[in-house]
Amino acid sequence: MVYFIASIPLFFFILFLINYLRDPRKLINGLLFNSFLITFILFCIFFYIYIDGPYQYIVLVFPFFLLVVLIPFGVLALIAGLFYNAKVLRQKEGKRFRNSLTLIMAIGILTLIIINLVNPTQFFPEYLQPLFSGAGLVVFYVFLHMFNFLTAYGLNQWKRPKRNQDFIIVLGSGLINDRVPPLLASRIDKAIAFYNEQKKVVAPPKIIFSGGQGPDEGLPEAEAMQNYAVEKGIPIEDTIQENKSVNTYENMVFSKKIMDERNGEGAYRSIFATNNFHLFRAGMYARKAGLDSQGIGSKTAFYYWPNAMVREYIAVVVMGRRRHFMIVSCVMGFSLLLTLVAYFFT
Repeated sequence: MVYFIASIPLFFFILFLINYLRDPRKLINGLLFNSFLITFILFCIFFYIYIDGPYQYIVLVFPFFLLVVLIPFGVLALIAGLFYNAKVLRQKEGKRFRNSLTLIMAIGILTLIIINLVNPTQFFPEYLQPLFSGAGLVVFYVFLHMFNFLTAYGLNQWKRPKRNQDFIIVLGSGLINDRVPPLLASRIDKAIAFYNEQKKVVAPPKIIFSGGQGPDEGLPEAEAMQNYAVEKGIPIEDTIQENKSVNTYENMVFSKKIMDERNGEGAYRSIFATNNFHLFRAGMYARKAGLDSQGIGSKTAFYYWPNAMVREYIAVVVMGRRRHFMIVSCVMGFSLLLTLVAYFFT
């Protein structure tokens, strides 16, 4: 019995390793790793309850610390941190809606905790209970999906591409007054650093600057990025402009077309450079475009990171909107059906 229970977390860990080593850009990696973690905690609890011996109490330390200390205090620290981050971000970046996402998230989590403590179902007819249960399942699904996303994002950060690349794709992020702003400059600098490091051991890669011309821009973003890199010492013959794309997916698709034309379809190694908070979603777009490319991420100011991560998560949800809509619709539709049955037959 013990061996069977122990084999469950081992199974999830092996499955995670296989999927992660094949492709670290998948959301399922977060689900599999979290499944391993949860089943391991359950195994520790099982070991404590059913096994007598000198190690009985030692194995319970980890789940006890996680469930009793880390999670409750972690949630409180998260709420406080989100409120503080919202204050700092609005001071440094302005009072725009896009800079209020951490504030909205903090209010949302706090509201859910208060609702759970108050238990509003006691104020409504009993036949509405299925609707509240369905809403609770939807909230649980959202938090589970967010947890899996954060885990997959964190695991993806550990993947480091080798210095044997043929191409580096630098993803655009927009110009300011037709000049490369600091955010975009950090991406180019990251690509330049990788270029120089690889140049020490093998032939340097070609750098593809990917970004089209916006309606308020006097030149294509790719051209401004190329000029910036050349000024930093990159030979112009090692640079390529991709000046048609207007979003991350097109960055990948149009850059892939350039690489296929130069080296043959798939007959090359490539990576992309972006900000570290954007790495996971950009990797998902690269995979969608058919590119076997990992990312290198430039550092982001700490105060900016939480808000950027919320935006990234929302964007990932939008990418899978059809699947999420179907799941939420099925849960709430079934809950509504049970509510109608309870209303008419009880």
